[in-house]
This record gives sequence, C-alpha cells and structure tokens, in this order.
Amino acid sequence: MHQPTDPPPLEYHGRIEDGERLSSLLWRLGDGWRTISNAVLGGGIGERAWILNAQVSHGYLRTDPDRHLADLARAAGAHAPGVGLMTAADVCRHGNAVDGGVSVVATAGLGVRGWAASPAEGTATALKAGTINIVAVLPVALTDAALVNAVATATEAKVQALLETGYDCSGTPTDAVCIATRAPGAGDEVHAFAGPRSVWGARLARAVHVAVAASTRQRG
Repeated sequence: MHQPTDPPPLEYHGRIEDGERLSSLLWRLGDGWRTISNAVLGGGIGERAWILNAQVSHGYLRTDPDRHLADLARAAGAHAPGVGLMTAADVCRHGNAVDGGVSVVATAGLGVRGWAASPAEGTATALKAGTINIVAVLPVALTDAALVNAVATATEAKVQALLETGYDCSGTPTDAVCIATRAPGAGDEVHAFAGPRSVWGARLARAVHVAVAASTRQRG
C-alpha cells in the first residue's frame, strides 16, 4: 500500500540549441505514478515515470515536437515512458506552491492570450510565443473520472489567478497541464472526486492559484 510521499525533486537542465541558451525542468517520478495530460508527448492517462517541461526558442519551427522532447528527456537520463511539455517561456522563472501535500509548478508565457470562446473563427493574433504550463503532483490515487475533474479544477484556478493578477484572458491557445497521482496499489484509497470543494481538489486549486499568480509576476 502506498503512503503519501513528498513530491519528487525538481531538476534544472540547461542546453545550447541553435546558439540560444535554453532550460528544462524535470521531475523524476519513478515507478508507481499515473498522469493525465494534454501534452504533445505522453498525453492522455497512463503510467509515467517522469515529466519534462522544456523551453524552446520563440521561433520554434520543428514539426516533430514529440521526438524533440523524447530526445531531451533521454539526454537528461530519463528513459522510461514520460510526459513532455514545451514552452517559449523561461522555465527558470516559474511559480511554485505546496498545499496539503499537493505540489504545483507553473510557467507562464503570455505573449498570445485571450478568451477560450473567441468572438470569431480565425481571429488574427500576433505571432508571439504564449504558453502556460502547469505541472501538479498529488500524493494519492484518483479514479479516471477524478483525474479529469482535477484538470478542470486546475484550469479554473489558473483563470482565477490570471484575472486577479490583471490579465484579461482565460489563458493562451497552447496551454498545457499535467497532473501526476499515485497509481493505486493493494489496499490504497482511491479518491473519486477532485472538484474544488473536495479535499484534494481544494488543495490542488489553491496550489495552482498561487503558482500561476507567481509565475505571471515573474514575467515582470
């Protein structure tokens, strides 16, 4: 039976790519973790051993981001299946928060932002980088439905933080989230709810709210 544990340590990895100094954040989860994510690499729901949030250049032109992320993970020594996110934001200027065992790190690139329900299809926007990436680690097991619920909770808390820090938007067109929870073992309690008024959902919402707010201030 798994017991709640401390979140995995966060590693910083730097590289030079096309003459530019770029950074990545890496969480080595190890065995016994599941994630839910909309990430380009390792998205969906499944058992994952690591999470990588990689900074890329503002003029990113590669058409194989999943392979690029896998290569970066291998270069950092992460070889099992994992999750890879990318952003043009400086990931070293991130916001983080811990609430009741829930750990969250957010990176904010807000060059392109707006409301999810756009007033018109194909509205022209400036070609600037903009991505908010959220990585959350919960030390408990959740059902599949609760994992989906957790993504909604994190998104609501992100929007709340953006509005409260003066951004008139719900996010960017390329926002990504990854939530890691323990894979259920024999005798483990598997939580069925992760909405903002459930025990773990409330902790997640508060931590995301603080981390996103901090990450937007880091841009100043």
